[in-house]
Amino acid sequence: MKKIWVIFEKEMLDNLRDYRSWVTGLFWALFGPLILGGMIMLLGNTIRENVEESLRLPVLGAENAPNLVAFLEQQDVLIETAPADPEAAVVAGDINVALVIPPEYGEDFTAGETATVQLVFDSTRQSAMADINRAENLLESYGNYIGILRLSLRGVSPEVIRAVQVEQVDTATPQSQALIFISMLPYFIIFAIFNGASPVITDATAGERERGSLEPLLINPIPRGWVAIGKMLSAMPFAIFNLIITLAGFAAIFNILPIEELIGLQIGLDTGALVAIFFICLPIVFLACAIQTLIASFTKTTKEAGTYLPFIGLIPSLPGIALAFLPVKPELWTMLIPTFGQQILINQFLRSEPILASNIVISSVLTLIVSSLITWGAVKFYENERIVTG
Repeated sequence: MKKIWVIFEKEMLDNLRDYRSWVTGLFWALFGPLILGGMIMLLGNTIRENVEESLRLPVLGAENAPNLVAFLEQQDVLIETAPADPEAAVVAGDINVALVIPPEYGEDFTAGETATVQLVFDSTRQSAMADINRAENLLESYGNYIGILRLSLRGVSPEVIRAVQVEQVDTATPQSQALIFISMLPYFIIFAIFNGASPVITDATAGERERGSLEPLLINPIPRGWVAIGKMLSAMPFAIFNLIITLAGFAAIFNILPIEELIGLQIGLDTGALVAIFFICLPIVFLACAIQTLIASFTKTTKEAGTYLPFIGLIPSLPGIALAFLPVKPELWTMLIPTFGQQILINQFLRSEPILASNIVISSVLTLIVSSLITWGAVKFYENERIVTG
């Protein structure tokens, strides 16, 4: 252990002197919180404005349906005159949605038949979906209202058409309602861990080989495997530091920004959740350093290592984004996949869901086992003469 500690101290001093490398990793630690904070400020403010502001609805042929127009105005809709060609205006992005009332609407409506109106919109424009949905809901409400009146005039109880009454019971908590924002956290956390260790490991392996200082180091009377372990351990403090900075950044975003004013609900990361997430991610630190040490040992130059290692960090972090769209239950098979099980557990902490201690133990132990096997592979490669040339 003393000899490994010597290698560790040597690599730590070299890495601290090369401040540009670990500052680059520090940038990735702040990248996630800054991006998420920007998303909340931009998208949250947009959603809030779309909900609170009155709907502006361009109408073509408003004179053909005065009662419908009056109903919409009672629902706080601002009726505007639509362009002569509403479809072209929607395609050009001048308006989000337009209501077209044909001349035969009044005749069909008076005859008690189904009167047709056209709602013109572009379903691929996400920024317009709030206005589109509000317009559709209002028109549907008006249709139901007229239908009930017609049944009443004919002496038929409106309850006849209500065969099933649906009562909605929403079990979502404020944390789960904000899933669109917090589901990105596992991705940024794991990405920061890998990027914190990447520049350090690149310099300690491919960098030393390129500078010609690796061969003199291996001549020393110590097992080469200890050199590999010492180099790997020297990258861990930088990865842990990135993890701490990332978690602190997210805590600052959620507790300092006026989240409640922007998206209408409060998201909080208390100290207990941050500490729990930190310890859940520690096995990933070991895994990240082991994988990158092994991969970087095969490369000949720092340029080649810089080409491979970013993809190594991207692959295990991608499931964090998929979890936002494809929710996965925390079952045994998910805990057996390194980094994937931890990302599910992080999401559970963020959503304030109950967590089984057995899932934490299984995911951590399996990640440590896989990390140990990869470390063993790196040790074996350092014992080979090819380590000098790559």
